[in-house]
Amino acid sequence: MAQVKIGLVGAGNIGQRHIMAIDQLEAAELIAFADPSEAAQAKAASRAIPCYGDAAEMLEACTPDAVIIATPTERHHRDAITCIEGGCKNLLVEKPIAASDKEAEEIVRAGEKAGCNVMVAHQRRYYPCAAKAKELIDSGAIGTLIGVTGQWSLRKDEAYYAPQWRRKTKAGPILTNLIHELDLLRFICGEIEAVSAYISHIDQHFEKEDAVAISLQFKNQAVGSFFLSDRTPSPWGWEFALGENLALPKTGQNAIRFMGSKGALEFPNLVLWQHDSPDGHWQQPISGQPIETDFIDAYIAQAAHLCAVVQKKAEPFIAAQDASLSLKATLAVTQAANTGRKITL
Repeated sequence: MAQVKIGLVGAGNIGQRHIMAIDQLEAAELIAFADPSEAAQAKAASRAIPCYGDAAEMLEACTPDAVIIATPTERHHRDAITCIEGGCKNLLVEKPIAASDKEAEEIVRAGEKAGCNVMVAHQRRYYPCAAKAKELIDSGAIGTLIGVTGQWSLRKDEAYYAPQWRRKTKAGPILTNLIHELDLLRFICGEIEAVSAYISHIDQHFEKEDAVAISLQFKNQAVGSFFLSDRTPSPWGWEFALGENLALPKTGQNAIRFMGSKGALEFPNLVLWQHDSPDGHWQQPISGQPIETDFIDAYIAQAAHLCAVVQKKAEPFIAAQDASLSLKATLAVTQAANTGRKITL
């Protein structure tokens, strides 16, 4: 079968990660960039492929089987609509799908109207540990899911905040980092029904938040809490737990725990905690059983899935409508904190 021809809109940091993944697949071929930067033009020249000024120009000049959008969040809406209206039938948009609920809804509607498969790059769902955690909880391995608690806490380096845009709310850890966590919780636990939150600016005093404490209510009546901060050194966060990002040290420390009526599950390095008997209680020993899953390159898995969708061998795993619910829950956190009210989704 012929290679899937892919066009890339945005060849910056995250764009490079997609390029690395595509290069590992025999089924995929990167045929064009859409990025006006000199760095992107040089990168394209080194690969002997064209580099266009924007998505519209790229789609006028060539017809890729799929397009990946890896531009900044505020451009996702414009670039996605441009690609859909330009005839693209398979589109992968970096997370979050857009910067607002309204923009996300417009992308969903445009994709449906044009018959375009619009997918969103929540790559963590591709990890086997995520599927296994969902399977264990759905199968009742910990009984009825009652609660979940988690955190993502680290201290980003000062150089990270040198660009003024990274001090703004749109670049803060809620929209940049928390959306990963809430998307995983939705995938594993089910839909989030309501959100309450408190935000702190105690350290840097930038427009963006230093920390947020969140309370969650799920539709299945489970409850949860989550702490997020990019100003607190700790070993507890997804990247540290799995070693996903080679630029960050691996600690192996789990940061999320699911609690049920018959046991508990640590995540993402899975450990299933249970009493020896089904009716065990606090006066009896409890032991943890590690559950091994493969560690993969989720970006390669994501790119392979995109190719499978193009080849009609698979249905979209994370469609635009699904991803828009993760965005809605994430935006509700800031809304809840700013208004002092519980936000019902």
